[in-house]
Amino acid sequence: MPKSKRLLELMMTVNRKRKFTVKELADEFGVSTRTILRDLQELGELGVPLYSEVGPHGGYQVLNERILPPIAFTEEEAVAIFFANHALRHYTDLPFKEASSSALHKFYHYMPGDVRDRIDEMKNRVDFVTPTRQAESPHLSMLLEAAVQQKVLLIEYAKADAEEQRPAGRLIQPIGIYAHGGLWYCPAYCFQRGDLRIFRCDRMLSAAYDTSGIEPLDLRHIHLGNRELFMPGLGQEQRQEGVGGRGPRPEQPERREQLTLLVQLGKTGVQRCEAELWTAPQLHIREDGSGWLAGSVAKVELPFLARFVIVLGSEATVQEPPELVQEMKRALEEIMAKYDRIQNNFEKHE
Repeated sequence: MPKSKRLLELMMTVNRKRKFTVKELADEFGVSTRTILRDLQELGELGVPLYSEVGPHGGYQVLNERILPPIAFTEEEAVAIFFANHALRHYTDLPFKEASSSALHKFYHYMPGDVRDRIDEMKNRVDFVTPTRQAESPHLSMLLEAAVQQKVLLIEYAKADAEEQRPAGRLIQPIGIYAHGGLWYCPAYCFQRGDLRIFRCDRMLSAAYDTSGIEPLDLRHIHLGNRELFMPGLGQEQRQEGVGGRGPRPEQPERREQLTLLVQLGKTGVQRCEAELWTAPQLHIREDGSGWLAGSVAKVELPFLARFVIVLGSEATVQEPPELVQEMKRALEEIMAKYDRIQNNFEKHE
């Protein structure tokens, strides 16, 4: 077997085995132990993270940062992967930021020169823009790991509606993390509330694995793709933890007080609703581009929904529930009262 082919197969073999002895590899490849030792040394020089252990039960181990075997991409696939990774640069924090940057550098560096030239020409021609945020979310890796491993975290959380940003301790069990509008969110089970809540990751001032011995819940059946089934109520994407009443426990969902919702939308209103993740289950679109929101809304969500509909202006007409109309009128009266005071101040100084 040619040496180049043997090295490639050896790289795939050690990645698969994780732990092995020189003699095992020598027998498998039909070469001497001295040849395998030289090959392992070359793999180490190429970046395969090997660790040797001495003693009667020793051998070699591949560290956690395993090197994947070479994968052949077409030029179009390589360009697509590059720009999928390149688009993440708009986020201040990522759960795998350093690894992403390193992978992108390697991917670009080892491409043929003409492919690199093509990418350079395209860099300023295509982009996936997200809003630039100053907020930092340094705990994303731990949140993602806790979601995958079903672990409980102790976090310090600063709520948006608090007059003073005093962090509150929370025991949570994440079910995932997602980015929206340039910010990161973490749906998680809150042991204090006995309910699923959505936490803003940038408001987590600290995060650590819980050492109190609290038993994690079995939340493997809940994930980002089906969380709406366990978190009913319009506005959940924007409602931060601590606002509103207790909701359904994931084990035994209980309906909070729900109201029938019907809001007619103009074409622009539909487009604005399409930009919001939480409207998807309620949004219906006509052939002419207009549409309507129909479904149910938890009563505790009315303040949020009222603010949203007010922003839509004449592009939205609330038909149900009447409680939403009353909440909108109350919010508008507060705004009018505020500007009446400002106007009075102007008149006093004239």
